Amino acid sequence: GLTVAGMERWHNCVAVVTGASSGIGAAITRKLISAGVMVVALARRMDRLEQLREELPQDRRSRLRIMQCDVSDVSSVNAVFDAVQGDLGNVDILINNAGKLSGGQLLTMSVDTVQQMLQTNVMGVVYCTQRAFESMRQRQSKGHVVLINSIVGHYIFNPLPGSQQELNMYPATKHAITALTELFRQEMRDFKTKVKVTVSTCLMNALQTDQEIIIHNRSFKASQNLVLLNRNISTYM
Repeated sequence: GLTVAGMERWHNCVAVVTGASSGIGAAITRKLISAGVMVVALARRMDRLEQLREELPQDRRSRLRIMQCDVSDVSSVNAVFDAVQGDLGNVDILINNAGKLSGGQLLTMSVDTVQQMLQTNVMGVVYCTQRAFESMRQRQSKGHVVLINSIVGHYIFNPLPGSQQELNMYPATKHAITALTELFRQEMRDFKTKVKVTVSTCLMNALQTDQEIIIHNRSFKASQNLVLLNRNISTYM
């Protein structure tokens, strides 16, 4: 898990986790806090974030800051990062976990819905990573940016007979995450910074994790992928 050897250097560092109100985002938040990290948990629903804080042991709650943020809105992202910098200082870790999946077929679904997926799943990562990188670069810290991806960012399932393809824009946004990870890695290398970027690929990630998502006629809950996720992140951090 995230508490294994190798996490000690992040003790008392500041991590920003997007999509932190449920599922994998909430699980990552708990793990980072247990490793002594100060976590800023971002989500659109403050009631879910409040619930996350209530579920923490009393002696760990001081390590959690909760803030409302819509990562698809650059002004919302900027406001949050400005507040974090003013309150806690620079960001050391960014976990890009927020994501959105809407049902329907790309040929017929609302363009507004498609655009919202692009804004949340792709541009949200760009907005947050730019601000976190700026913070890390200013003081040449050994920061870490993590992008949570999905298996459909590498492979698109062919639906079983009798079922329809309804992943629509989601795989395209996750293929974009695959590309962004490599682009960020190369750019960080070219900037000669100490910042690292990691992609952690899960079978399912932070969609709207207050619901179960059905892929390939099988149901997966976020908690089932936590072991894989922990191993991947702790390996690189």
